[in-house]
Amino acid sequence: MTYINQLEALCRQSGCTMETEVSLAGYTTFRVGGPCRVLVHVNSGRTVQMLVQFLRREGIRFAVLGRGSNVIVPDEGFDGVVLLFGSAFGQVIRQENRLICQAGASLRAVCSAALEAELTGLEFAYGIPGTVGGGLYMNAGAYGGELSDVVVSAEYLDREGNLLQMDAEQMELSYRHSCFMHNGGIITGVTFQLQPGDPEQIRTEMEQTLEKRKAKQPLEYPSAGSTFKRPQGDYASRLIEVCGLKGLSVGGAEVSRKHSGFIINKGGATCADILALADRVQQTVREQTGFQLELEPVVLK
Repeated sequence: MTYINQLEALCRQSGCTMETEVSLAGYTTFRVGGPCRVLVHVNSGRTVQMLVQFLRREGIRFAVLGRGSNVIVPDEGFDGVVLLFGSAFGQVIRQENRLICQAGASLRAVCSAALEAELTGLEFAYGIPGTVGGGLYMNAGAYGGELSDVVVSAEYLDREGNLLQMDAEQMELSYRHSCFMHNGGIITGVTFQLQPGDPEQIRTEMEQTLEKRKAKQPLEYPSAGSTFKRPQGDYASRLIEVCGLKGLSVGGAEVSRKHSGFIINKGGATCADILALADRVQQTVREQTGFQLELEPVVLK
C-alpha cells in the first residue's frame, strides 16, 4: 500500500477529505504556483496530530497552508502533502470575553464574530486576508495593532507530535515574529482576550479600516500583501518609491503603482517573475540607500 492509500484511509477515519495533484495557485492570494502531490482538508487538532505523526514517521514531506496570503508557491509546485487549514477547521466559539478559534478560521470571520459578540480589540485586523493560525505565526498586524495585543494562548503541535498549550508570554511575539517560526510548532488553535464594546463603534472602526485598505492598497490584483518587512528606521514602501521602482516589472509581476510596498500579479505572473522582481528591488534599494529589505512572504519549499 502506497503512502497515498494509507493517507486516504486515515482521512476516511478522521472524516476529512483529500485530493491528489491539486494546483496550489487557487489556494494562495498571489494565484501562482504548481501542484502538490496531496491536499488534505483537515478538520480538527486531533486530525492534524494524527496526520503529522504519520507523515513524520514515514518521512514524507509536508507543509501547512491556511489562506495562502503570505505564501509564494514555486512554479514546479510542492512534491509532498499539504495540510490545508481552511473552513473545515475554522470554528470560532465565544467564552465570555474570549474567542476560542480553530487555526483555519479566517481573521475576517473572527472579527465578524467579535462584532456579533459586541467585543472590541480586533478592529485593526478586519480585512487582513489570513487565518488566525497564520496570523499568529507571523504576529500579523495593521494600523497600530498586532495579534500580540489580544492573544492569550495557543494550542499547537510540537516536533514530537504532542498537542500542547502555550501562553502568549512564551511566544516571543514581536514585529512579524513568533517562536513558531523556529521551534517547529504547528498552531492548531488560538484564544483571544477581548473587551466589551459598543457594537456601532466596533462596526464603524472595522468599516473605516477596510476603506483605508481599499484606498491605499492594490486589492484589485493578486498579491501577498506587503512584500517586504519594515526595516528598522524606515519604511519599505518609501525606500522603494524614492529609488524610482514604482511600476517596475518582470514578466507578469509588477511593483504596484498604487502602493510601492506591494508586488502584484498583473496577469500571468509566475513565481519566478515575482522572486526575480523582489531580488531586483532588494538589490537596488541596498545599492542606493544601504537598507537590506527582507522578504515577508514565505516561499514554500
